[in-house]
Amino acid sequence: MSALPFWERSKGNILVLFDVDGTLTPARRIISKEMQDLLRQLREKVVIGFVGGSDLDKQREQLGLNGADVLKEFDYCFPENGVTAYKGGKLFSSQSFIEWIGEDKYQQLVNFMLRYISELELPIKRGTFIEFRRSMINVSPVGRNTTTEERDAYEAFDKSHKTRQVFVQALRDVFPNLGLTYSIGGQISFDVFPTGWDKTYCLQHVENEDFKEIHFFGDKTFEGGNDWEIFNDPRTIGHAVKSPDDTMRICKELFLKD
Repeated sequence: MSALPFWERSKGNILVLFDVDGTLTPARRIISKEMQDLLRQLREKVVIGFVGGSDLDKQREQLGLNGADVLKEFDYCFPENGVTAYKGGKLFSSQSFIEWIGEDKYQQLVNFMLRYISELELPIKRGTFIEFRRSMINVSPVGRNTTTEERDAYEAFDKSHKTRQVFVQALRDVFPNLGLTYSIGGQISFDVFPTGWDKTYCLQHVENEDFKEIHFFGDKTFEGGNDWEIFNDPRTIGHAVKSPDDTMRICKELFLKD
């Protein structure tokens, strides 16, 4: 999709950033045609981008409805919290978690996680408990190879048993000096990354772009959620949403009324 230059948009000095899961799409599901159409309307007026914890391939699966090129649908693309960053469809910044932490410390961390998961008693377990990404590792006690129904069931189980919260606290207790942040997001997992590499990381790429306002929409804006830091950052105007429908409603009220 081609887009007007920023300066030709009626509100081109406003940047609107979106979380993905639970904000633009249901968790790990595909964007709706209605949301895709809304984002295209929005982009005629303001500058838009997404910032999510997953890598670009996963975000392409969720946001690339009907073969749409995600890098062309958004002005800014910030997979992995912006540690990998695209503007106008072109990569302009990339960092590496493994280079930051080093192989020895990384293996100590992963070995502990695998032992911990092996001793967990859960209703089900599937595969891919630890997923390595360029900017972080994603940890799922139940395993990422779950069906939609299994994800929903684990999410309900976790709300009452707090398995992810307890797991995170164990990591904080055992590895207090690694300089890591643990962020619970989505339905079944949590992210582990260097402190400061949360979603606020992406703001360094846009804070000198002369935007009058930077809005952020996210569903995990509670303390400990993976939208908490950027939602509360003084550089952003935060909007807490409960669903993609909520996102669409607020965007229409704020940016598409005139």
